[in-house]
Amino acid sequence: MFASSTTIFWLLLFSTAFTVSGMLYARRDRGSLEDYVVARNSQTATATMLTLVASSLGAWILFSPAQAATWGGMGAVIGYAIGAMSPRLLMIPLGKRMRDLIPQGHSLTEFVILRYGKTMHALALLIMLFYMFITLAAELTAIAKLVTLLAPVPLWVTAVIVMVSTLLYTSYGGLRASILTDKIQMAVIVPLLLILVIVGWRAVGGVEPVLTGLQAHAPSLIDLTDPIGVKAGLTFFVAILLTGLFHQGNWQRVYAARDTPTMRRGFLLGGLVAAPVIFVMGLFGLAFVGLGHTGDGSVALFSVIMPRIPAWLAIALIPLGLALVMSTADTTISALSSLIAVDGRRLAPGMTRATLMKLSRWLIFLLAIPVILVAAQGYSVLYLFLLADLFCAAAAFPVFFGLFSRRHGGGSAVASTVCGLLAGLMLFPAPGEKPVYLLESFLVAALLPVLITALILKLRPSLPNYDFADLKLGVHNLDD
Repeated sequence: MFASSTTIFWLLLFSTAFTVSGMLYARRDRGSLEDYVVARNSQTATATMLTLVASSLGAWILFSPAQAATWGGMGAVIGYAIGAMSPRLLMIPLGKRMRDLIPQGHSLTEFVILRYGKTMHALALLIMLFYMFITLAAELTAIAKLVTLLAPVPLWVTAVIVMVSTLLYTSYGGLRASILTDKIQMAVIVPLLLILVIVGWRAVGGVEPVLTGLQAHAPSLIDLTDPIGVKAGLTFFVAILLTGLFHQGNWQRVYAARDTPTMRRGFLLGGLVAAPVIFVMGLFGLAFVGLGHTGDGSVALFSVIMPRIPAWLAIALIPLGLALVMSTADTTISALSSLIAVDGRRLAPGMTRATLMKLSRWLIFLLAIPVILVAAQGYSVLYLFLLADLFCAAAAFPVFFGLFSRRHGGGSAVASTVCGLLAGLMLFPAPGEKPVYLLESFLVAALLPVLITALILKLRPSLPNYDFADLKLGVHNLDD
């Protein structure tokens, strides 16, 4: 649609605008390492809601929900939408419990090492890092694919521009810069998404032609009782519900909220706003099938709207995609920086504050290299997310059960997580395979640890009780 040079120009222009706004804000409001990592008790409910929505609605919403709808139908769309909302709601009681037990906490890994020991800490840290790595790679893949729809720009070029731009302001300003740019990016995302939906509605000609086409060619996609659709919906619900619990960006925002009631309102509103957005974007996958399009379902939205899209809106897709991907990417980068600072302090207690600050800022530039390499391959965004989801599903119960049970210990957590993960991987589809047992892989990964933990507690009644008061004693200010 456009020349490569023109598209790269717009890409650089809009990414620079986001970067400059974040760096200018960070320059006038640079705080301590503690503030850089967690911005404790500083955000209102509205700010918490905006940053949660911005950080959860990445560029993947333009691809994954519609792709899921092309094979899972309305059931997949509903499951995806509810799944996008559910982690925010589950984080409310978990976040409250975490703030009560560790009011000066910083990260989930901090809780894990204090509660379960080094082995489970290493396992949980690897799972969180893998999940956030996949999140970054998937986001860069999504924006790179979007740009190729506008011009023949190599995937790696887009990935480098977006990644470097996001790294600059996030590494400079930390969590506060991420939250500030999330607000700006939401001001871009909301109107452009509304325009995109309106244009898409006109492009498909309303509901009637889509329903007519689906009833003629794929009636199962609109049948809410269809087994494939029900299974797809349950798969997405289970996968997304448990995965969101392992994103360090969410835990940063638990502590960044002004108080527990503020956190509760912000997370509730964030979940309620995210669900309808995912639902509407998924409907374009049904329109793709109903109107007789064939081919790659991941670009279903663009296959539907591109023939009728005006040039100005095609250009506007660039800032929309950038706002979506950068709002998610900066959350992930800030989360990675916080893990470097928090876990670096525990691995090297004698490290100075200045050294920790440098490490948390600059190590993520090294981590960006493999992320860009993966994004340049153009792998399926949906598949990448599902693989990361499986790892989180296996660790969910073993990690969070310890917030409430005193007898659940490190050995039980490690054994149940590893067993759940191995069992889930045995059923997980390989790349290119049909996801025949995808739901079963998630259910096994999530539920087998529950069974194993129950057996351990039953067979070992003499397990010692953990003193939750030790959690407070084990957490220290990062600037001390």
